[in-house]
Amino acid sequence: MLKSVKDVVEKALQDYSKAKSREDWVMVWQGQAVLAVDCIYWTSLAEEAMKKSGLQGLQQYYEKLNKELNAIVALVRQDIDKLQRCTLEAMIVLDVHARDVIMGDLINNKICDPSEFNWLAQLRYYWEDNNVNVKIINAELAYNYEYLGNSARLVITPLTDRCYRTLCGALFLKYGGAPEGPAGTGKTETVKDLAKALARHCIVFNCSDGLDYKQMGKFFKGLASCGAWSCFDEFNRIELEVLSVIAQQF
Repeated sequence: MLKSVKDVVEKALQDYSKAKSREDWVMVWQGQAVLAVDCIYWTSLAEEAMKKSGLQGLQQYYEKLNKELNAIVALVRQDIDKLQRCTLEAMIVLDVHARDVIMGDLINNKICDPSEFNWLAQLRYYWEDNNVNVKIINAELAYNYEYLGNSARLVITPLTDRCYRTLCGALFLKYGGAPEGPAGTGKTETVKDLAKALARHCIVFNCSDGLDYKQMGKFFKGLASCGAWSCFDEFNRIELEVLSVIAQQF
């Protein structure tokens, strides 16, 4: 599975530069590959624009992104099948964020150097050593090529970005992460979306007070063997005696 997904991403990446137009290319390739390659090209073209002609280059790239976004929006309005529509919807969400980063974070702050913090703080995708690498600040994480199907993506807000930075920084240092806050603020959804961005399998588990240490042990065995992430929702419901054993298992 991992080899197949990687193979498709690689072929889509090579085909991007050969395709007549971005709209034709989008319709041919699978959703997950389209999103990954889209992010890789956005990163490399933005860095190229900064290095070559600074703010002026970024301004031109911003206009180009606007045109590309309008072309994709026009595609959505046509009569296309469900799978293609699903791919395009996720692509528009990422493209809008990519365009806003160029204007809001870079041009408005007069940033035209790829080593500036405002650029490093973005989730950036690189094709290095025949692999997709995802970087954010000083963290560098591998793209896991987990087959996620053609899934929707979450709208990215400044708060989502902050969560990404914190969680990716923690993962890079081999820690876990625990977003906390009131119900319905999007903690689980943010983690699920970050898992999609890094192509990792994410299992959401709703904890109840009936959980014992044996069940949790089985859960951790499964997670360790497949390298997936897990969200334990309502973690505070687990009884204290069980929680202390979980801490030890951890």
